[in-house]
Amino acid sequence: MSESGSSYDVRIYSIDVRQGTRQAKHRVRWSVGEKRFSKVFATAKLADSFRSVLMQAASRGEAFDLATGRPMSEVTAARADRLWVQLAREFIDERWDEFAARHRQSTVDGLVTLTCGLLHEGRQPPDLTALRSALTHWEFNTGARRRQADPPVEYRDALRWIAANSLPLEKVAEHDGIRGAIKAISTTLDGSRASASTFARKRAALSGPLRYAVEKGYLSHSPLRDVRVKRQQTVEAIDPRVVVNPQQAKALLDAVREIEPTVHGFFALLYYAALRPAEARAIRKGDLTLPESGWGQIVLHGSYQESGAAWTDAGTRGEERHLKHRADRDTRVIPAHPDLVKALRTHLATYELGVGGRLFVTRAGRGGHPIPAPWQNPVSMSTIYRVWARAREQALTPEQAESPLARRPYDLRHAAVSTWLSAGVDSTQVAAWAGHSVAVLMRAYASSLHGHQVQAMRQIEAFLGPDENS
Repeated sequence: MSESGSSYDVRIYSIDVRQGTRQAKHRVRWSVGEKRFSKVFATAKLADSFRSVLMQAASRGEAFDLATGRPMSEVTAARADRLWVQLAREFIDERWDEFAARHRQSTVDGLVTLTCGLLHEGRQPPDLTALRSALTHWEFNTGARRRQADPPVEYRDALRWIAANSLPLEKVAEHDGIRGAIKAISTTLDGSRASASTFARKRAALSGPLRYAVEKGYLSHSPLRDVRVKRQQTVEAIDPRVVVNPQQAKALLDAVREIEPTVHGFFALLYYAALRPAEARAIRKGDLTLPESGWGQIVLHGSYQESGAAWTDAGTRGEERHLKHRADRDTRVIPAHPDLVKALRTHLATYELGVGGRLFVTRAGRGGHPIPAPWQNPVSMSTIYRVWARAREQALTPEQAESPLARRPYDLRHAAVSTWLSAGVDSTQVAAWAGHSVAVLMRAYASSLHGHQVQAMRQIEAFLGPDENS
């Protein structure tokens, strides 16, 4: 082996003829070093032509790529002929149908950032906003290109400019190219440092196309592994300052009931059952067992993820998805606290349901004008955020309202999980109810277990004995 990733030890075997159900398949087999490769063709002529190319390269004494099994001249040519923007488009087209709408949106956002940063030296787009829009809504939007043959007129100048100024894949794969890509995803549009979570998300948008390039034979290996980059540490633990105590939570829920009673049950689900907002938006009457008294039960089937019509196959603003970290059709069973049962029974007795028995739906349009039934869309998150902002102002003191305390509706879920743990519920059971693994649960919520900390300090105090100075 003379160079990293390639070898001169090449063996090319005779063509196999394999009888299929309809016609014979002709297979070319060869090995590079200790790795074996094969490619199947429909006709003997095609197979012989491909084998001849391999034989000629081996006869010239050419090295073969260990990753793809192809002559290095082919790999280099494929790399040199492709621009980064072309690779990114190929990648998103290949993965579009596999990705959920939110994943599509997130990946394209990362690809846009990278593409605007991977330009020939000294080149700057004449209109960055127009370029980002063209990339987002056309070049990297497979759905839009499937629906329309030609790009809209307003995108054409930007698309021509990026085609002339995007770096070749060959340059991106060099150390300086990878460092340029890392720099692009490390900063925001205003030049400030990107958060650790943003960096991690956009780094995935870089590694995906590079792995795809390896699969296609454009690269021998992913160049990301050749460049050492100090990763930003992501914060997994929940900030205990966001967690409300039971009295604060009840005050907030009472305020919600006064401000917008149609969503009181929504927020009650987040606090008493630790639902994610997307899960609460998908709740239907059939998912609930609500006795007249005592505990009830919730069987979660999925969630409603909102991404925008540009990213869904149906052109709707969101889509039904399976539960997070669960397989399709998997469920999660959660007990319903008596106070939650009461809130949901009141909702069912007071308000007409949406299509399919959905509890929380959009009942009014812009300007507050009522929308006649049947209501199809889940309650909008803009409504949820608006009601929550008003509830915090009403239920919390000015100092608390300025603090991180329950700043987001999602923080009610954190309060629920923290309450269960502090009450002494087994962590395995809490993880099952919350839809976490035990490891993630303990990493995320260890710092918010105020009750456990107090108990631990009392145990230490009892062990050491009374304070001699007291």
